[in-house]
Amino acid sequence: MLIAVRVAGESMLPALRPGDCLLVRRGAPIRPGDLVVARRPHGLIVKRAFRLMPEGWWLESDNQSAPGRQDSWDFGAVPEREIVGRVILRYWPRPAFRFPPPAWHAG
Repeated sequence: MLIAVRVAGESMLPALRPGDCLLVRRGAPIRPGDLVVARRPHGLIVKRAFRLMPEGWWLESDNQSAPGRQDSWDFGAVPEREIVGRVILRYWPRPAFRFPPPAWHAG
């Protein structure tokens, strides 16, 4: 099943910008480096899956200096049941299938 989401905020720059529209595959397998959508108490978030831990996925923002940024550094690992799915496509405004991590993430 596919769902559409729209990016809000600057926490995923440069890979994603505010207003980008994404297609997300619910229940898709997740690998480190994938962009994912997760449920949090304040709504859905788009983050990069960094590593799977016993408590769930450690999710990080690509832009750690973004105003209002919140990720696993703030709320810890996200249980797998809270991962909605994997981003498979940005369909607007610039179509893209690949979202390379920032250089600081590659190590």
